[in-house]
Amino acid sequence: MTPKVQLSSPTTGDTADALEAPGIDRLHGTIQRIAANVEQVLVGKPEVVRVALVTMLAEGHLLVEDVPGVGKTSLAKALARSIDCAVSRIQFTPDLLPSDITGVSIYNRQTENFEFRPGPVFANIVVGDEINRASPKTQSALLECMEENQVTVDGETYPLNAPFMVIATQNPIEMEGTYALPEAQRDRFTTRVSIGYPDAKAELAMVDEHAGHDPLRDLRPVADSSEVQAMLRAVRQVHLSTEIRRYVIDLVTATRQLPELRLGASPRSTLQLVRAARAQAALAGREFVIPDDVQAIAVPVLAHRLVLTSEARAARRSATDLVRQLLNRIPVPRGDTDSGRR
Repeated sequence: MTPKVQLSSPTTGDTADALEAPGIDRLHGTIQRIAANVEQVLVGKPEVVRVALVTMLAEGHLLVEDVPGVGKTSLAKALARSIDCAVSRIQFTPDLLPSDITGVSIYNRQTENFEFRPGPVFANIVVGDEINRASPKTQSALLECMEENQVTVDGETYPLNAPFMVIATQNPIEMEGTYALPEAQRDRFTTRVSIGYPDAKAELAMVDEHAGHDPLRDLRPVADSSEVQAMLRAVRQVHLSTEIRRYVIDLVTATRQLPELRLGASPRSTLQLVRAARAQAALAGREFVIPDDVQAIAVPVLAHRLVLTSEARAARRSATDLVRQLLNRIPVPRGDTDSGRR
């Protein structure tokens, strides 16, 4: 990893783009309360919780990928219950139909018209459990929802609630009875995170605290949808200098030139990496993005979008290692982050 570089703060001359200090303070305080709430359920995994919160602040979608029993669904439920908003859960199974997710038009004999019955996707936070157990046809029902925040059924388009976030869990694709997510859908997930097994100390604490009761039952919301929308507006205004933009573009472009990759990161990943870097900066209590913010979120944003060649897989290379190598190789911008304003 490249050394941390502290760049100077942008000037406050342009009040239209700059965040007021109280806004950042409120954002930081609210996010810390949400993080503490989630960590009551997911013990010993602060880095995983950080990525989940960054994804939410970046107005993105989170893919939690790991083996069974490590807390994937618990993470999704804990984040959803920490916010007082509309939450729905979809259990993906092989016989699930697209209409079971998006909704269906039903004929009303009294009015002699078709009426739309919204599906579970019409919520602020949608928890999709074991998404790779559904057929590719059903998985694709989420494509329009995740990219355009809308649903089209029988030629009619219906907007989804705001804010809108999909938190999906999946077991590794080599597990029996699963379908690999297509590249188009993986690209719509802003970040991917793997929880991993807890260390001995965290697992002991989990046994002591969770063996007698379910911590999700005691979890209470610490924020509501209006607070979340205010946080999202604040994150959009976090300053991003020209140097940082070029750094992001250089990083994404480099993935398309690696011989180990059959498919590099898409232009969509460039936009989502920028949004995630802004969210990471706001999470750290800053009004401007520095290279550390990009580096802190680059692996969760980029690694799951990369498709390795068969030779690279045979050599046991991983997309995560390749992204980390690029972070060490791409020159880090040095100078004034405010240069983009002039």
